Order: sequence, then C-alpha cells, then structure tokens
Amino acid sequence: MTGMIVDQPALVLNRGWQPIKFLPIGTCIATLLRDMACVIHPETFEPLSFEAWLERAPEDSRMIKTSGRPVPAPDVIVLKEYGKMPPMKIGFNRSTLFRRDEHTCQYCGVQLPGSELQIEHVMPRSRGGPTTWENTVAACDRCNSYKADRLPAEAGMTLRTKPSAPRWKPGLRIPQGAVRPLWVKLLKQGA
Repeated sequence: MTGMIVDQPALVLNRGWQPIKFLPIGTCIATLLRDMACVIHPETFEPLSFEAWLERAPEDSRMIKTSGRPVPAPDVIVLKEYGKMPPMKIGFNRSTLFRRDEHTCQYCGVQLPGSELQIEHVMPRSRGGPTTWENTVAACDRCNSYKADRLPAEAGMTLRTKPSAPRWKPGLRIPQGAVRPLWVKLLKQGA
C-alpha cells in the first residue's frame, strides 16, 4: 500500500501559486524534505513546512507508513524558488490549428467539423512555404481547391485573420484516478 500512495500524483504550484505539473507524492515529499517547497493545507490554504504538515495535517489525510511515524500524503505543494511559469508551446497539428481558427474556413467563413477542413498553406508549399502557425490556416475543400498553388491575392481571396501562433495556454491534464478536491479549487483559480 505504501508504494501505491507515494506513486500517486500531487499537484505542484510555482511560487506564484500557478499550477505547473503533477508529480508523484514520493517526489513531492523529497522536495519538501529539501526545503524547496511547502505543503498547502487543504482546508486553510496555508503553506506549511514539512514539520508543520506532520503536526497539522487533517486527520482524514492519506497516510504513508514508514519505519517511524506515519507521514500524511500532501495533495498540493508550492515551490519556493520558482518565479514564473515555464514557457509552454502549443504543438502544431491539425486539431490545434482548427481550434485556433475556431473550425472556420479562413477564406469564406463557413464553420465545419475538423473532418471537413484542410490545412491550407498561405504561401504554397510548392513555392517554399513552411508548415508553421504563421503560414497555415483552416480552409474548406472548396476554398483550398480554388486557391490551389497561388497566393491569396493572386486567387482574389482575402484571409479573415492573419495566421499566428495561438495565444491560449495548453491545459494541465489531471491524472486519471481519484481527483483531490483541493486540485479542483486551485486549477479553477489558476485558469
């Protein structure tokens, strides 16, 4: 049972209390013992040192059996020396491109399911156009076929928006299994 609890996930917040990742509870405890983080009390939201957590953890905490005293498993820790969010990039693929363009053809404005959209290169690949956020848009079959290997101006077409990398951030995925109530509160707050 001990191995199971220490392998379960705990939410990690950066110094600014922004959710950044999930780590195994065992790794979080090692981080606490190195005085690199504090435990967030699930009821008071108070940051506690490891020693204070041992004394003040809620009675219904999951306990890790050790050769000494049982250790309450933290649900959330906050790092002490991490000032800002790590840069997060959105991976370029069909679904993220279509999401950026709101499943809308960037020439005629028709909204379609992803299965009926195509990735359209503003500067055609045949002319050296790269497959990047800044050179691709979602397009319906009709507009993509009509534009063909021409620039939009050559085809008499106008883009609805200038293509660029998306401004939204990738979401932090909650691991499968039991979701801790404190995670839900903190992830909503950090969104």
